[in-house]
Amino acid sequence: MYFLCKFLATLLLLLASFSIATAQPVQLAEILREAEAKNPSLKIAQEQIKLTFSQIKQVTSLQDPIVSVSLSNYPVDSFKTNQTPMTGNEIRLAQRFPFPGKLDVKGKIAAKKSLWFSSAYQDARLQIRRQVKDAWYRLLFQRQAIKLTNRNLEIFDDFIKLTESRYEVGKGLQQNVLKAHLQRSQQLDKLLVLQQQEEATSAELNSLVGRDTDQPLEIDSQLKSVSKNFNLHELQEQATQNRPMFKAYAALIGQYKAQRKLAKLDYRPDFTLWAGYRWRDNSLPGDGSDFVSAGVSFNLPVRKQRRVAAVTEADSALRLAFQQRNNFHNQINLEIHQSLASFEQAEKLVELYQGGIIPQANQTFQATLSAYQVDKVDFLDLLDSLMTLYRYEIDSIKAIRDQQRSMARLEAAAGLEID
Repeated sequence: MYFLCKFLATLLLLLASFSIATAQPVQLAEILREAEAKNPSLKIAQEQIKLTFSQIKQVTSLQDPIVSVSLSNYPVDSFKTNQTPMTGNEIRLAQRFPFPGKLDVKGKIAAKKSLWFSSAYQDARLQIRRQVKDAWYRLLFQRQAIKLTNRNLEIFDDFIKLTESRYEVGKGLQQNVLKAHLQRSQQLDKLLVLQQQEEATSAELNSLVGRDTDQPLEIDSQLKSVSKNFNLHELQEQATQNRPMFKAYAALIGQYKAQRKLAKLDYRPDFTLWAGYRWRDNSLPGDGSDFVSAGVSFNLPVRKQRRVAAVTEADSALRLAFQQRNNFHNQINLEIHQSLASFEQAEKLVELYQGGIIPQANQTFQATLSAYQVDKVDFLDLLDSLMTLYRYEIDSIKAIRDQQRSMARLEAAAGLEID
């Protein structure tokens, strides 16, 4: 038994290590597809669409007919069926019919409501794509920043060895050794912060795609700058055509228009058709002939205050829907404008860092390092040139991250799927 348990434990470890070794890095397109299929909030929206669609048949169907059976005019002293000609048994069938047009309008209300949820789902899908992209680009930045920081730590380790060696032979100062250790500790602190942020962003991305938050996320990708020309007015015009929420608000307006029409139709009466058959005892005079009867009944719409209030409510809801659509339109225009400005600003920063600042900072660091090795510059100048290069490299990938995030916001706001 002991050897069997040991064998099974070893087998599980081998399988686990094999699964880890064969794990393939994921790409952004795969993550987006997985999010659209498994995101919990999108699944809720899908169920809402099914729920509202199933209501259309319910509101457009007639009510069930009513069958009633009655025993009429039995004498209380004997309860006999042949004692009085008025005694008989009756079965009656009744069907209620709404005023013509009411069921059709109710169906339109339910259909517009279903269209609202369907369009809102499509818009939510765009926003989930934006959230996934935003987390993706933040995660790429954090992992690249961690690599840069680890590289800097390795350089600081070399600096510490160099300063300690120079101090031991009397060519360096102790304060340089202490300064190198301090800067290394500060870099380590930045590394710990970046690692914490990376773990939180990875959990956020897993949550968006419906995974366990602690699931490992292998990514074989780097932040890359993009070069695209966008026109503000074209984007704002495209948004009115592409954003599903505009279709959703159109459906909402149609729903309230139909609701107002239904409130007006409520001034018209509904009616009920009925038919009955009464059979009597054959021993009654005239052989107890049976009777048939039919009739119609309708409600009297005399409660005017209730109906006036219903029309007023529909009018207010319609005005509210128009205001909500206009407010949404203004917000989208503002979001597109802000996102485009951020994108263009980040694009200029990327060009500035990659085309000028970073190469110059790297040349400065290399020149300072060479001068320090022949005692022509102080150690603090060398340290400053290294930290300057590090800050510019971090700022460069941060600018690329901001550019990608701005484009993701721009796509979602304008209803585009560029990738």
